[in-house]
Amino acid sequence: MSAAISVRGLRKRYGDVEAVRGIDFEVARGEVFGLLGPNGAGKTTTVEILEGYRERSGGEVAVLGHDPAGRARELRERVGIVLQSTGMYRHITVREALDHWAGFYSRAREVTEVIALAGLEEKAGERVNRLSGGQLRRLDFALALIGDPELIFLDEPTTGFDPVARRQAWDTIRSLRALGKTVLLTTHYLDEAQELADRVAIIKDGRLLAEGAPGELGAGGDERYRVSYRNGDGSLVVEETDDPTTLLHQLTAAALARGERLYELSVTRPSLEDVYLELTADVTPTPPAGVAHD
Repeated sequence: MSAAISVRGLRKRYGDVEAVRGIDFEVARGEVFGLLGPNGAGKTTTVEILEGYRERSGGEVAVLGHDPAGRARELRERVGIVLQSTGMYRHITVREALDHWAGFYSRAREVTEVIALAGLEEKAGERVNRLSGGQLRRLDFALALIGDPELIFLDEPTTGFDPVARRQAWDTIRSLRALGKTVLLTTHYLDEAQELADRVAIIKDGRLLAEGAPGELGAGGDERYRVSYRNGDGSLVVEETDDPTTLLHQLTAAALARGERLYELSVTRPSLEDVYLELTADVTPTPPAGVAHD
């Protein structure tokens, strides 16, 4: 089966500024794919091109087998979009909003079913202007689901949420995966990507820096481990290695020979956050010797 999204050599230029510089990635059908990067990395531009709202300067893009630039009705009926913020008639109820939205689709899901999927059963008769922030976000998810899309774009879906509302939104996203939906997620929260995404891509300055499963992603693809412990004087020691078994044997043997213990000994893999920060760090070049600098 073809990929839900295929991107090859995607480029976007705004005058002299190249916002996206030849990136490649694929999103498999039925997976949650996270697109990560700092502000200005090119995430929003990339997603807007995939949604069909922005023209590309170069490269090839296929979304559910269509070029999104064509804005085909068939494609739009198969895609749901949850933007960072949306507008909605404030004085209608949740059910009325979904009934209205369902009329735009030839094969809409049953409204009561969508209300249940979004966890809004107790708020179905509530007016939109009386919903909390988390409940409004659930309504956004419901509106994206009402057309029974195959692919859903989630753009920073939990920005500004309190911890409880974030966890509720995560449950809704997990329900999309359970329904077999394909999800492209952009987020600034690395724990969110770690928790929800099957695979992630990290981009910066319009270039793709790394791609893979969150739990396996490593800078440059290295199989690195971090070994940390406190020595006899209580100071923390951290070492990195690609062979933790040998290093642990050396450290413990040396400690036993000295009659010491290694306190708080742990072996961990670099987290997604570690990899992200390493890849997206702004490195200031060291000036040549003899050159003054502030």
